[in-house]
Amino acid sequence: MRNELMRFSCTAFLGVGVVASGSLQHVVTTVKDALDDRDLTQLLIFDDTTGKQIDVDLRGKTDDVLKRLGEQFGDLPSTEVNHQPTRRVGRPKLGVVSGEVTLLPRHWEWLKSQSGGASVTLRKLVDEARRAGGKQSKIRESQEATYHFMTAMAGNFHQYEEALRALYAGDLDRFYHFIDDWAPDIRNHIKRLAANAFPEGNL
Repeated sequence: MRNELMRFSCTAFLGVGVVASGSLQHVVTTVKDALDDRDLTQLLIFDDTTGKQIDVDLRGKTDDVLKRLGEQFGDLPSTEVNHQPTRRVGRPKLGVVSGEVTLLPRHWEWLKSQSGGASVTLRKLVDEARRAGGKQSKIRESQEATYHFMTAMAGNFHQYEEALRALYAGDLDRFYHFIDDWAPDIRNHIKRLAANAFPEGNL
């Protein structure tokens, strides 16, 4: 499962400082080489996607740790399985699949009056909804990741609650203002996690 560990991005903190960042395999190898057993017991490792802490058993040799993590990741369902719909009708080369749509007469009349006809209009509407929904989903995911990390590492920091309110209010300037004097590594990691948390765009 080394490939899974290489794709899994995370960041390790000791106190308020970053010790290592990158793939889980890289982080584990780095901290095992750089820290003694006492420091390892105080180390916190966070998932860079969710902002949540990862429970890693760092006892033993590096290979032992990686082997345990490999077994842990082996229990996760694969995200690379492709479920292809059976295409019995439509135009296979374009990936068009026929299906039933139930609408009221006024909806059909409006669709038929649009340029390109009902099918083209429906596809455009679906694509626009997907784009809008995808953007909102990214904002929510970024906000949640930032929240999880902030709660774990900055919950007792000055103006934590104010920063959290600014995060969910989408107020970039106030958010930056409230976290400005926080420990640099924590502040910078929060900005990284919050990259997609604001409607104005990436930080």
